[in-house]
Amino acid sequence: MKIAVIGANGKAGRLIVKEAVQRGLDVTAVIRGENQTEATKAITKDLFDLTAEDLKGFDVVIDAFGAWTEDTLPLHSSSLKKLCDLLSGTAIRLLVVGGAGSLYVDSQHTTCLADSPDFPDGFKPLAAAMAKALGELKQRNDVQWTYLSPAADFQADGVRSGNYLLGGEELTLNSHGKSVISYADYAIAMIDEAENGQHIQQRISVVSA
Repeated sequence: MKIAVIGANGKAGRLIVKEAVQRGLDVTAVIRGENQTEATKAITKDLFDLTAEDLKGFDVVIDAFGAWTEDTLPLHSSSLKKLCDLLSGTAIRLLVVGGAGSLYVDSQHTTCLADSPDFPDGFKPLAAAMAKALGELKQRNDVQWTYLSPAADFQADGVRSGNYLLGGEELTLNSHGKSVISYADYAIAMIDEAENGQHIQQRISVVSA
């Protein structure tokens, strides 16, 4: 299986690459600068400069692009649109590193985590930008996409337990009543989905077991 990881030098991207390499998959890091990942192959290009030819031949493209500052938040939508346009009508699957703020906290799907009173104000603009991008992604019936939301507490330096639970559109709590996942366990879930491809055109979520 051939996988391209966009934004591979980021914290999530590096662990996703590492997980895929450890499984013996053929991994290419798509990066803007020096390759800081365990991938032996790299495409050094800005996401917005990628062409359909660049992605031809991959089975899966994983989008680990990140934008955090207020002026770059619109890039969540524009970058995802760019990748969708490149992969439109192909069999190449697009897996997206998503956000937790858009997960629903009620069974009627009327209230998102980002709307809850305990959600930090500082993260609300990012959550809104990612939710907008997800809404646009859900309209793309021409792309074989899967959006993977992490738990509410997404721990960059958390341990790799090797265990996780899959959820859907709603915020899922583990047996300890917590919504938490490490980047390392999230990477396991992402590569499992890459290998299995069981949630085409769906948003799924993951929490530590």
